[in-house]
Amino acid sequence: MRASWVLCLGFVLWVGQESMPRHAAADTAAISSAEFSGSLVKTVKGRRYQAQVFAKGDRLRLEYKYAIRTERGYAAIEIIRLDKSETWYLLAQQKELLVTGLDPDDLLPIHPALPGERDRILVGDATAAGRATLLFEVQTDHHGRVERFYEWVDLDTGVVLKLVSRDREWSFEYERFRLSPQPAYYFEEPPGYKKRMTSTVPRGRG
Repeated sequence: MRASWVLCLGFVLWVGQESMPRHAAADTAAISSAEFSGSLVKTVKGRRYQAQVFAKGDRLRLEYKYAIRTERGYAAIEIIRLDKSETWYLLAQQKELLVTGLDPDDLLPIHPALPGERDRILVGDATAAGRATLLFEVQTDHHGRVERFYEWVDLDTGVVLKLVSRDREWSFEYERFRLSPQPAYYFEEPPGYKKRMTSTVPRGRG
């Protein structure tokens, strides 16, 4: 399924000012420089997919509980470099870095609204991952599919802490979320790895 963790994390990181009331939106600079870690759980038709997430601005690192299958073997770590429009999969056994481009749809959540957003209503104050949030009802029409969501947006940072579809069995949320500086090397090419380009989308991300 191409609308995968990359798409989820786009929702997590970049909720723009225009998609939130002015009094509640973090400014663009604060959002773009957000640094945090957390345990993210995605649920699809009753199946749970778990990853530890590390974020540093436009760079993300996902450490999966269960490795992803790629054409070159299994990868337990994925690095998303939005600045390069690339995703890297670390193949530890082969000492390879499998590189693929980001799908244009994966980048849409960087913009102020959710992809295909048609309507957004503020429900009120709420809590997610133990933090104060604003709860929104959002309706989208993306690729001809109309869908409604509940969206919990962190009051301090603008990070989406929880997103639930009202029309299908799909959701993601943070179970733990911590604002903290992240080391730059988490998001760089590991020394000694050989870079290999691919156009094949890895399986197993849910």
